[in-house]
Amino acid sequence: MIAILGAGSLGRLWAAKLPAGQVAFVPRPEQPVEPLAYLFRPLQGPDVSVQIPWLTDVQSPSLLVVTTKAGDTLNALKTLVSRLPETTPIVLFQNGLGSQQRVAETWLNRPVLAATTTEGANRPADRLTVHAGQGETWIGALTPAGEAQVPKTVSTLAKSGLSVQAESDILNRLWQKLIINAGINAFTAILNCPNGEILNHPFYQQWIDPLCYEISELLTASGQPPRTPTALREAIETVARKTAANTSSMRADRLAGRPTEIDFINGYLARLGAEHGIDTPVNQMLTYQVKQLERIS
Repeated sequence: MIAILGAGSLGRLWAAKLPAGQVAFVPRPEQPVEPLAYLFRPLQGPDVSVQIPWLTDVQSPSLLVVTTKAGDTLNALKTLVSRLPETTPIVLFQNGLGSQQRVAETWLNRPVLAATTTEGANRPADRLTVHAGQGETWIGALTPAGEAQVPKTVSTLAKSGLSVQAESDILNRLWQKLIINAGINAFTAILNCPNGEILNHPFYQQWIDPLCYEISELLTASGQPPRTPTALREAIETVARKTAANTSSMRADRLAGRPTEIDFINGYLARLGAEHGIDTPVNQMLTYQVKQLERIS
């Protein structure tokens, strides 16, 4: 049995794509016993009716997929990990950085893995989950115990039909996604626009170069492969153009009145700068502005 902690868009995508009867969602306290029912809209073909049961106390999952928001992950796992066999892999699908390290440090002797994905999923209605874009998923170990579990975990999740690959340097993969999120998400939340519309906005044009300078310095300080500010801006804007009509997860959170993951994206970069003695005024400003929007909503 594959257990999924987090029944949002990404969790529902994996639940719908993995073989029927082999998946259960981890229930919240006082969760109704009825299975979670929703329509799933694949990239091609008609909508599919999906029913996913809730994990029971007597079931022992062979794999735990964690798709909660970054800020919720550690506390959500604290109530669950003690029920898991010590050999059960825990695969973290969180945005940004910071939450993954906290989990790995808390359960250093368990097989903790991280995943990063470019699969697109959204929920335009409560009972509808849409597979909005085909992508790739990379999985790698965060703890020594996780190393041996990577091949089996990749094989298990590949039964979904999605593209899943092992990654020996998962931290670098997470950094690459962090760079893109740091250069797009906060701007879309502040400007309240789809990804592509930020590119011509004066606010974005004013701050993107100094932001990329900060990220370039932080990459080097963190021991990651160096990248110039110009290369970082090109990478960010390539993704913004390819996903021009998309709403970022941060903008979606803002529109829905939910807490964002800014603390694990630009906020993480600001904290990292403080640790290394690197000034990060743009990351601090973006973090502050998004948090102000959270308070208003």
